[in-house]
Amino acid sequence: MYSSKIIGMGMYVPENVVTNEDLSQIMDTSNEWIKERTGIEERRHIQKGDGNTTAVMGVKASKIAIERAGIDKNDVDLILFATLSPDYYFPGSGVIVQKLMDLPNCPAMDIRNQCSGFIYALSTADQFIKTGMYKNILVIGSENHSGGLDMTTRGRGVSVIFGDGAGAVVVGRSEEKGILSTHLHSDGTFAEELALIGPSTQRWVPEILKANDPEDISYYPNMNGQLVFKNAVVRFSEVIMEGLQQNQLTPDQIDMLIPHQANLRISQFIQKKFGLSDDQVYNNIMRYGNTTAGSIPIALTEAWEEGKIKSGDLVVLAAFGSGFTWGSALIRW
Repeated sequence: MYSSKIIGMGMYVPENVVTNEDLSQIMDTSNEWIKERTGIEERRHIQKGDGNTTAVMGVKASKIAIERAGIDKNDVDLILFATLSPDYYFPGSGVIVQKLMDLPNCPAMDIRNQCSGFIYALSTADQFIKTGMYKNILVIGSENHSGGLDMTTRGRGVSVIFGDGAGAVVVGRSEEKGILSTHLHSDGTFAEELALIGPSTQRWVPEILKANDPEDISYYPNMNGQLVFKNAVVRFSEVIMEGLQQNQLTPDQIDMLIPHQANLRISQFIQKKFGLSDDQVYNNIMRYGNTTAGSIPIALTEAWEEGKIKSGDLVVLAAFGSGFTWGSALIRW
């Protein structure tokens, strides 16, 4: 059995900064209202004509990760692409990355687990490497939310939260322990409490157009915010403790916790529950909003770039989101 290790990281966010004040000009909201509920101050949105798509942002982040990993792009054995906002309904964005990066012999797989997508993809990469099937795996989390949000007062409860961006890591075979363990869970009971229902095979585009119902907002994401928050704080805690206990570790041994950037209040709740200092938790939701599958690799890259993660550190990644799905990964850096 081999060990796997993150050997390179990269991130990309669009240049276009959208502040809370900007949003207050197009919907009934305010900087104070958004900050109080989410901790978000600004986010990045793709601008029409800037050339960015979900896959293109993934490529930009991937090129940085591959360079930092010290490998050639042709050394990539597998692409795992986590997203809820693929370029097309099909094919997946992974093969678009393959095309744009000219990797004709590399298999690609999309992972559709929304906010937990990067953790699920990282866990998949870990298993492929541990069994010896692949040596270098490119794991991407990328989202283009801005093109599908209801940017009106009606949609403000969801639309103010999300931003665009991508993060990527290269997971490689290693002689030393890197990824200690990953832990994945789901509960489909709450599948429609945080969801985008249509268009889908249950209610396809022609049906929506034929109905011509201005009150039909099934093609916008919907969220039962209070229910999501209540479940998130419980599942975050459980899955972090599960990883610590499996590795015979305790919360005080965590050097850096990087939670999915869903809501700063959730992160603060978990920080307080585990008795962690500000130096032990990394948050950047105030600058980027919730970038779903991109949030953890973006935050991980920034934390490393800022020197907040050092060799030998115990790094814990955790996510919760639509599905409901949740997971954690414990890494010895």
